[in-house]
Amino acid sequence: MTAAARDEPVHDETYLPREDDAEIIDFLSALRDRGGQPAGARPRLVGPDGQSVELPESMFGVLLQVAAAMKAGLAVTVAPLHLTLSTQEAADLLQISRTTLVRLLETGVIPFDKPSRHRKVRLNDLLEYRRRQRSQAELALADMVADTERLGLYDTDPAEVRAALKAARRVPEG
Repeated sequence: MTAAARDEPVHDETYLPREDDAEIIDFLSALRDRGGQPAGARPRLVGPDGQSVELPESMFGVLLQVAAAMKAGLAVTVAPLHLTLSTQEAADLLQISRTTLVRLLETGVIPFDKPSRHRKVRLNDLLEYRRRQRSQAELALADMVADTERLGLYDTDPAEVRAALKAARRVPEG
């Protein structure tokens, strides 16, 4: 890392796509047209003054994600995260309340450390929890789609679908 990069201030900032960001689309199109990058070539970031620096593959992937999000009209937030987070920072990352996060910690769903009075959560543990939650949600959605297809409900009146689901959820008596 160069001295200039180390001296650069690190802060949270949200970047909104602007009307004049057509270059993002050109960048993604040019990359797609090239079929990626030539073998052995390293990604480089070139500044307006022509100065360039090699980028690690992982950072190149991040920049592609940023470009794709901005092309889609989404805002992008760059927020440096510590390897351990407070419960409020962890809750904000998961977009849940702090109370809900503490309940997940105390029930052992997400591991945490308590080196002093305050709980600390490792970023890796939070990301793993989020990955598990998304995976479970995808499986549940796939099950719902399969059930709907099996029951032939896609081409049925919504009122009939609600009645069929209500009947399917009803527990047989006796």
